[in-house]
Amino acid sequence: MTSPTDNTASAPKLPVTVLGLGPMGQALARTFLAAGHPTTVWNRTASRADSLVAEGAVLAPSPADAAQASDLVVVCVLNYDAALDVLGQAQDALKGRTVVNLTADTPGRAREAAAWAEQHGITYLDGSILSPNTTIGTPHAVFLHSGPQEAYETHRTTLASLAGTATYLGEDPARSASYEVALLDLWWTSVSGLVHSIALARSQGVSATDLAPFAKNIGNLLTSVVDEFAAEADAGVHPGTDSDLNSAATALAHVAHASEEAGLDASVLRAAQAVADRAIAAGHGHENTLGMLATIAAGAK
Repeated sequence: MTSPTDNTASAPKLPVTVLGLGPMGQALARTFLAAGHPTTVWNRTASRADSLVAEGAVLAPSPADAAQASDLVVVCVLNYDAALDVLGQAQDALKGRTVVNLTADTPGRAREAAAWAEQHGITYLDGSILSPNTTIGTPHAVFLHSGPQEAYETHRTTLASLAGTATYLGEDPARSASYEVALLDLWWTSVSGLVHSIALARSQGVSATDLAPFAKNIGNLLTSVVDEFAAEADAGVHPGTDSDLNSAATALAHVAHASEEAGLDASVLRAAQAVADRAIAAGHGHENTLGMLATIAAGAK
């Protein structure tokens, strides 16, 4: 269920509590405020709320006091250890209320948090934010939500005040975290590859600026194969008609060797090469790069 969120002028502006005022938490609270929602905030370092209070937010002295101010409590902190610590301080006040946890962590931790909430009579929605804090309140914000659909529908209009696009992924509370970690995997491996490519180019006297147009072409090429790879992965068929894993592994070895010749850290490249080599040894050399799927799924052995 995907929908562009919008600020509906006629919708009632219900109270919201935001726990955690890092850059993302501040952006969330400020956007709720701008949309007209009475907003209560709490942060371990209270001074982080100063600008929000100046804009109309109410600073609560404790997580429990903050929770009592709203039926909808949004928590956005460093990780689930921090989230459960904060929520634990307010567990009695949270009973009968809905928590939307927009903290990033693993699917397993999401299920643990949902179980903890159920044990304490708290309705729990897990969520992920797939865009920077600067996008909150703009059409470029991207949110994922999972957990009880009834709770999501109840608070959907309030959450829509954050703007952008929201996607409800189903009842499994770990669903949004599952998407998030997979997409962050893609982001960080891609970004680390970009950084390494810049280092390799510069080692040969090629500036990052001169490399950039060609790097964009490589990025476009990656985008162009996503749908094809996804379909082949789900079908379990990935023929190496145009280019196979044997060829890819050879090219990867060349890049790793060139990096080492230049005195660069090639450990990430060598790790990728090791996975490709194990896949080839297992008989997947004539498949395309998706031939590594089974090897990756088997773990490091």
